[in-house]
Amino acid sequence: MTNTNQIVGRYGERLAGRHLIARGLVLLDRNWRCPSGELDVVARDGPVVVFVEVKTRRGGRYGTPAEAVGADKARRLRRLAARWLAEHGTGERREIRFDVVSVLLGGGTVGVEHLRGVL
Repeated sequence: MTNTNQIVGRYGERLAGRHLIARGLVLLDRNWRCPSGELDVVARDGPVVVFVEVKTRRGGRYGTPAEAVGADKARRLRRLAARWLAEHGTGERREIRFDVVSVLLGGGTVGVEHLRGVL
């Protein structure tokens, strides 16, 4: 990833975090890493643990940011979520959800779309 892409990605993750907090979610973890990969955001929405993939793009030329989350990425996120729960869970069965926050930058505007339960 180029430095510019990293800067844009981090900016999108900050915007996504603010968006989630504004909607009442409690952030539990950001950029959690393990040898298998990274979870952008782990949050709590009431009793539900929410694993959030954040995708940011600087334009719509290649589709929406959310369209970049395919089947392979969804499988990887499920494996990472299971690992996060094993390391952080209380051992009780919890309801979980997978969301995508799509951040689109361009033309002097910023669009944030929160897609709930999509993976």
